[in-house]
Amino acid sequence: KTAAKPPHAVVGVSDEARDQSGVDQRSVSGGTAINIPSRLKVYLEHEAVPYEVLTHREAYRASELAQVLHVPGKELAKVVILKVGERFVMAVLPANWRVDLRRIGEILHVYPVRLATEEECQRLFPDCELGAIPPFGNLYGLEVYVDQASTAHEEIVFPAGTRYQAVKLRYQDFARVVRPSVAEFHVVPSGPKTDS
Repeated sequence: KTAAKPPHAVVGVSDEARDQSGVDQRSVSGGTAINIPSRLKVYLEHEAVPYEVLTHREAYRASELAQVLHVPGKELAKVVILKVGERFVMAVLPANWRVDLRRIGEILHVYPVRLATEEECQRLFPDCELGAIPPFGNLYGLEVYVDQASTAHEEIVFPAGTRYQAVKLRYQDFARVVRPSVAEFHVVPSGPKTDS
C-alpha cells in the first residue's frame, strides 16, 4: 500500500540556481516564512484541488511575476479589482493585457466602472499584500469575471496573496471551485510585443 500524494507541493530551487531562475526556497522578511492566505489554502485543500506553491523573489507587478517565474504574460493571471456602480467585482485576465472598463460596464449593464483604489483593495483583502491578490473573489464575497483568453490554457498561475509566492493549478479546477463568469473584456496593449 503506497501513501497518497499530498494535494499540493511547495516548489523551489537550490540557492545556486536561484539567481538564474528567480525562484527562492528560503524564508523572507528576516527569517519569517510568508505563506499564502489561510482561507485560500484551506479552501483549496477542502475542495481537493491539487496545486503548487511557487516561492520566488519579491515581485510587485504581474509583469515582474511573469518574468521571475519565466511564465509568458498570457499564461499568468492578474487580478484587477473594479468598482462597478456601488459594488466591487474581480476581473481576471492575462498579465500582459488591460481591462476594458467600457466593456465591463456593457457586460454588467452598470456604470460607472473604475479601478478600485489601494485603500479599497486593502479593506477588501486584509490578508493579502497589494499587487498579490489571488483570483478567488468568491472567498471575499466578490463576483469573479474571467477573460475568455485566460480559459485557453491548461494551467493557471497567479499571485498567492504575497509578493513572494504564486500558485499554479489546473484551470479546470479553478473554474470548478470559483465558478467565474467568462466574457471577453481585455485590451491588448499596443506597441512592440514583449510577451506573447
